[in-house]
Amino acid sequence: MGEFEPKIIGFLCNWCSYAGADLAGVSRIQYPPNIRVVRVMCSGRLDPIIPLEVFMKGADGILILGCHPGDCHYVEGNLYAERKIKMLKKLVALTGLELDRLKLDWVSASEGQRFAQIVTEFTEQIKKLGPSPLSGKTPDQKILENIQAAKNAASDFRLRVLVGRERELTEKKNVYGEKISQEEFDSLLDEVVTAEFIRHKFCLLTKDKPFSVKELAKVVNMKPGTVLRHIVNMRRKGMIALDRVEGTTPLYKALEIG
Repeated sequence: MGEFEPKIIGFLCNWCSYAGADLAGVSRIQYPPNIRVVRVMCSGRLDPIIPLEVFMKGADGILILGCHPGDCHYVEGNLYAERKIKMLKKLVALTGLELDRLKLDWVSASEGQRFAQIVTEFTEQIKKLGPSPLSGKTPDQKILENIQAAKNAASDFRLRVLVGRERELTEKKNVYGEKISQEEFDSLLDEVVTAEFIRHKFCLLTKDKPFSVKELAKVVNMKPGTVLRHIVNMRRKGMIALDRVEGTTPLYKALEIG
């Protein structure tokens, strides 16, 4: 059996990193052939849902390359990308998939050698990790379900708005002359990401079969009281509803999946 050759998908911005990759090719700079390039107009336009879908399809690694900060063709597109990928990494960390399978970096149009180096190092990193648990004929169903929950959470309006307002909240003062520190924002983002992931996981679990609070708590290894607070929030948002009561135990079923 030969050496494991990972399948890596690279999302490259049109103006810098794609041009850097082109320069590497023209200059005949050697790098592993494992990467399959997808050209996007700006790294900031890459929806976080797309990398999650790519992981679900069995990719072993995802490399996202944009312009260096300060050199973006769209001024701040790469900064938006950085914020989106920060949120995405927080979601991936909850799924059980290795976080090192996802990487964001910067390459300019004149950095063919840097592009080759990044691809080479990332390929070696993925080789050490081995095949993705979602690749092959028998993908890990638990991780696959978690990635689906992460994908649904990444679609959530509340989470998208929060990520989009990071700079405004941390760099600009409000009407009271106050602003949120980066540490406070990151803590808030952690809280929201975790909450949305859990709620969308509950939606997946109760899509076809109603569950009680205690049953959900056992599946996700959480305290029933914590699960109940999520259920109350989900009922208010129209994500889940009371299906029936068996004896004195309420059973809940999802109303919609993101």
